[in-house]
Amino acid sequence: MKRPGDEDIMTLHRYASDGRILPRMSLRNRIAFYYTITTALLMAVVFAAILFSIDRIVYLHFDQDLRHEVSEILQEVRLNGKLFSGFEGICELESSDEKSPGIQSSIVRLSVESGFIQLVDPSGQVVSKSINLDRNVLAFNSTYSGVRYFNSTVGRVPVRQVQVPLINKTGTVEAWLIVAIPTRNVMLVLVELKNIMLISFPVIILLLFILTRAIAGRSIRPVDDVIAIAETMTQASLDQRISLPRKHDELYRLSFTINALLDQLQDAFQREKHFTSDASHELRTPLAVVKGTLDVLIRKPRPVEHYEEKIRYCLDELNRMARLIDQLLILARYDQESIKPKTAPIEISSVVESVIARMEQMAGEKQISFVRGNFDPGMVSADLAMLEMIFENIFTNAIKFSHAGSSIEIEVARRTALMVCTITDHGVGIPEEKLQHVFDRFYRVDESRGSSTGGFGLGLSIVRKLADLQQIGVSVTSRENEGTAFRLVFQVA
Repeated sequence: MKRPGDEDIMTLHRYASDGRILPRMSLRNRIAFYYTITTALLMAVVFAAILFSIDRIVYLHFDQDLRHEVSEILQEVRLNGKLFSGFEGICELESSDEKSPGIQSSIVRLSVESGFIQLVDPSGQVVSKSINLDRNVLAFNSTYSGVRYFNSTVGRVPVRQVQVPLINKTGTVEAWLIVAIPTRNVMLVLVELKNIMLISFPVIILLLFILTRAIAGRSIRPVDDVIAIAETMTQASLDQRISLPRKHDELYRLSFTINALLDQLQDAFQREKHFTSDASHELRTPLAVVKGTLDVLIRKPRPVEHYEEKIRYCLDELNRMARLIDQLLILARYDQESIKPKTAPIEISSVVESVIARMEQMAGEKQISFVRGNFDPGMVSADLAMLEMIFENIFTNAIKFSHAGSSIEIEVARRTALMVCTITDHGVGIPEEKLQHVFDRFYRVDESRGSSTGGFGLGLSIVRKLADLQQIGVSVTSRENEGTAFRLVFQVA
């Protein structure tokens, strides 16, 4: 079974463990889903907190009403000289030991408005209760000590009740007073509130998902534009660009960055296209010359001198092609980002002297002399092999385009933390409008002059590449028919 990437790396599906194709959730759906889930959790916490707070407030009000009712009852009930006074959590009898049947009749006569009263002895037996309890009794829990509030029922009616011990001065509980008030109406309101929240919760979440998805879709529209352009882009349509959003937000930056990347891609593709074309042309020309010369030689017998002349000519063309291949390999090698220069402290003046010594013969063929100016001592951090190649290419370029009998001036000067090497020739120079292209591959200021000197337009490209790898600054200034100056700037080691 094929897996993603076998044919289309841009597949919009993912595969389950059993091979089934599962649709991938879109970005707008993921945004809406995560936002909705987060909001749902927050809403659930808020709803729960609201219900909990309302429940607590309602029961606090019930308990307050119960405390008020108990205080009134204890102020009114007098039992044969006994007075239950001052409800402060526990009620205290002023006299002790005496029991009186008057307590029962008093409780029977009392009644809490829409509520219930009951008196229980220490053994748990109901001594007296209000008339509205009829055959029902209020719940009593003998394990409770002190005043306790709790929920219960009378028949099928939910009530909130308080259980209060009646204690004499000796600390003995003589009876328990229980007061209850119905909670049905309030509980119905709370139930309705809970039902409203439970019903509205999924509706709100669904609407929130729909709205969030619509807003997310509108917000990421530039991303859709990027995808559409990327899917239709080919080598022939690299000029397409993304429309920039009106708001300067993250999506604007994304679109702007991708457009800049497309500019670089288009420029790189054009340069590589020209490079390939020029390289194939430069390689095809010497091959065609060699092939044509050899074809002519084998047509009929010729003098030995003629063979020698043509063979030398073919060797020159093959050597020229070999030099071109070497330069292309150098550029290809140093184009790899994994290549790192082996830098070490180097005395730059000694390197310049060493390269000049090797170039003396080539310069002597055109009666060109090297003039050494100020040579300040100084150590720089560089790769020796790369640095020699940089100087060799600059000197070779200067010799090729200098007038016979002229000179090439070299100066090495220290500028605080910098070492500056300047190489100046007195040759044909470079027009100002063409200076910015001299480091491009296969670029020649004058095509006819380039071919006559045997150059390929790669030497200065190698100089720029090797300089960039070592963080060496390189620049060029020139005046047509006066000469050219190359300037190398090094950090002092």
